[in-house]
Amino acid sequence: MSAQKIVLVTGGTNGIGYETVKAFLQSPNKYHIYLGSRSLEKGNTVLEKLRAECPRTNNAVEVLQLDLYSDESIERAFEVVKSGHGCLDVLINNAGGGFDKEFTQGNLSLQECFMKAYDLNVAGTNVVTWTFIPLLLKSSHLRILFLAGLSQMTQAAESYFPTPPQPAGWPKTIDFETIGYRCSKTALSMLMLDWDHKLRADGVKVFSVSPGFCATGLGDLGEDVMAAMGAVHPSEGARRLVSVAEGSRDEDSGKIFDKVGFLPW
Repeated sequence: MSAQKIVLVTGGTNGIGYETVKAFLQSPNKYHIYLGSRSLEKGNTVLEKLRAECPRTNNAVEVLQLDLYSDESIERAFEVVKSGHGCLDVLINNAGGGFDKEFTQGNLSLQECFMKAYDLNVAGTNVVTWTFIPLLLKSSHLRILFLAGLSQMTQAAESYFPTPPQPAGWPKTIDFETIGYRCSKTALSMLMLDWDHKLRADGVKVFSVSPGFCATGLGDLGEDVMAAMGAVHPSEGARRLVSVAEGSRDEDSGKIFDKVGFLPW
């Protein structure tokens, strides 16, 4: 990987996205990283933080305003990259969110909770991928990563649900509700499979990678609370994403996996 690679990380201002941008900056390989941010103001604040934390980097990072809820924003971001570097080598579809806590707190209806998750995590991600494909197909190092997470179907219910078994009766008291988020993430893996099918003849490597249970503050749950539940620092997940982007799992294109192995449906 001697030539500079162009990378876009959506949702790059915090959590796994931030740590992924940082990991690319610290890589000995050559990168120009587009840090996707819904807000330019927040993106520029994060940019200064990255520069302070990575003062000796030989790589470059640039804020790219990108709001996955807006077709117009996605198209504008595409034009910025097209007129800048003219190609894209790696797309990391990291941006996402969970809104289950807003439902349990009465701030959103159940319908709104699910629709916001699907609009952002699935529909928005699909539009970004669709829009940037022409730039990816100009690369010789084409890779697309989708983030799996807390979302795979397993045989053991105890390992699938982060909350203990619920007693009979209604309503249920669930301290850590995640089902809207997890349903959308499972749909995202189906999206990965479809893109792998569409792009296989083009030589694009497409993956769904679980970064693991990382303390990101997802759904406004405190990072310290998540850490107490066993979550690891998001830099661990970021290192896995960068490793895949650099080719460590190319033979597993079209599959869903984490650090241990393949994830079952």
